[in-house]
Amino acid sequence: MTIFAWIVLGGLAGWIASALLKERRGCLMNVIIGILGALLGGVIFSVITGWPSAPTGINLWSIFVAVMGSLVLMGLVRAVRGRP
Repeated sequence: MTIFAWIVLGGLAGWIASALLKERRGCLMNVIIGILGALLGGVIFSVITGWPSAPTGINLWSIFVAVMGSLVLMGLVRAVRGRP
């Protein structure tokens, strides 16, 4: 995947995760959370399924994996910060 695809996928996944958790984040933060979430989601789904699940481009599976990873990441950040 190219850098541009990672940025687009990260922005989309971060935005969706922020909307689902009703958090207001800036565009850059959405991209960062989305990219880190895509990496985290790839690891989580690879462990669960036993086969590589890393995002491979801008498609529904990659967006799903990235959003799930972003939700987990945002949940971890909330737990560390102590916010409900």
